[in-house]
Amino acid sequence: MSAGMAPGLFEHEAPRPLADQLRPESLAQVVGQDHLLGADGAVRRMIDGGRLASMVFWGPPGTGKTTIARLLAANTALEFEPLSAVFSGVADLRKVFERAKGNRLAGKGTLLFIDEIHRFNRAQQDGFLPYVEDGTVILVGATTENPSFELNAALLSRAQVFVLNRLDDKALDTLLLRAESTVGRPIPLDADARVALRAMADGDGRFLLNLAEELFALEIDTPLDTAALARTVQRRAPLYDKSQEGHYNLISALHKSLRGSDCDAALYWLARMLDGGEDPRYIARRLLRFAYEDVGLAEPQAAVQALTAWEAFERIGSPEGELALAQAVIYLATAPKSNAAYKAYGVARRAAKETGSLMPPKHILNAPTSLMKDLGYGKGYAYDHDSPDAFSGQNYFPETMPRQDFYQPVARGFERELRKRLDYWSRLRDGRSVDDGEEE
Repeated sequence: MSAGMAPGLFEHEAPRPLADQLRPESLAQVVGQDHLLGADGAVRRMIDGGRLASMVFWGPPGTGKTTIARLLAANTALEFEPLSAVFSGVADLRKVFERAKGNRLAGKGTLLFIDEIHRFNRAQQDGFLPYVEDGTVILVGATTENPSFELNAALLSRAQVFVLNRLDDKALDTLLLRAESTVGRPIPLDADARVALRAMADGDGRFLLNLAEELFALEIDTPLDTAALARTVQRRAPLYDKSQEGHYNLISALHKSLRGSDCDAALYWLARMLDGGEDPRYIARRLLRFAYEDVGLAEPQAAVQALTAWEAFERIGSPEGELALAQAVIYLATAPKSNAAYKAYGVARRAAKETGSLMPPKHILNAPTSLMKDLGYGKGYAYDHDSPDAFSGQNYFPETMPRQDFYQPVARGFERELRKRLDYWSRLRDGRSVDDGEEE
C-alpha cells in the first residue's frame, strides 16, 4: 500500500521544525550574506546576468548554504538535484548524471547540489569533472571545510569558491523576530537573556531557531533571565576541529597575538583552543617554539618559562595545569621580541648549502696522528685563554670563505648586551688583524 501511495500525500500534516518553517523563500530573505546576494554581490550578478557557473559555498553550519543552492535553482529554472556526500555514492552520482543528460536533451539545465562535498574522495570528485566541464550539470557544493585542503585542484579550477559568513548579531536577531512573528508571541526571555541566546548560537542560524523552538514550548509565565536560560538550553559547542582548518586558524591567531605583544588577545585565543578541546601539549610545544623563534635572546628566560610551563602541565594535568600555559602566554606576550637568532640560522643554513664541503681552516683542526701534524693540522692555533683578554681573534671560517655576519641582534632586551659584546670582539678582531699585518 505504501509503495503506491502518492509521495507527500500527508506531508502537510507532519510536524515541521521551526527552522524548516522559516526557510527563506527568496534570496532577499536570506540574512547575513549580503556580500554575495546583495545588489553588488557576485552571486547576485550571476543570477541577474543569467549566467550561473559552478561554485562552492564554504562557511560554518547554519549560514544558509543549502537554502541558497535551492533558491539558485528556483531563480534560474534549473532542475534541482540534491545529494549529500554523507549518504551518497558513485551509483547515486551516475543516476543524477543520466537524468541531467536527459534534461539537457529536453533543453533544460541541471543544478547538482552536493552537501558536505568534501566528504567525497578524490576519485569521486574527479568523476564530476567531465559533466561540469561540458555543462551537463552546474555544480554547487557546500562545505564547512577549507576547499583548498579538501577539494581537488582540478575541481576548484572549474568552480568559484564563495565564503559565507557566520551570522552576526543583527542577522540572528532578524531570525528571532521572524520566529516570533511565525509563532505569534514573543520568545519568553528578558532583554539580557535574549542577547545571551544569540551568543549561545555562535553564528549558527539553524541552531538559534532550534533553541528558540525549545523555549517557545515552555509553559512559563515569567520571562527567563540569563541564568535560567543557561539551565534550560544547551550552549552550542564551539566550532573547532583539531585536524582541520579551525585548528590552524586558532594556533595562527595565538602565535601572531604573541608576536604582536597583545597579551589579552593571546589569552583569548589560548582559552578558545582549550575550550575547543585542543591538546594542551600541542599548545605547549608551540609556545616553546615561539620562545625560540620570536623572542629569542632578547629574553633568554622566555624559553625557560615555556619549557617550565610544559613540564608543570605534565605534572599537574588538566585543568589546573592550564594555568601554567596561561602564565607562559603572558610572559611570552610581554617579553621583548627578536627573531635575530631565527634569521641568523636561516642565513647560515643557506650559506652552508651554497659553499658545499669546504674544510675548516687547518689551524683549528685536531691532529691526533703524525700524518695530520705533517699536513699542518692544528699548526698556528692560538689558545684563546692564553690571550690577555681571552680572545685570539683568529679566523674560524673556511680559508676560502670571506667572514660572514649572520647574527644581527636587535637593540631590545638582552640582545642589546649581546650587541655590545659582538661589537667589542669585532673591534678586537680588527685590531689583531692590523697587528698581524704590521708584523708581516
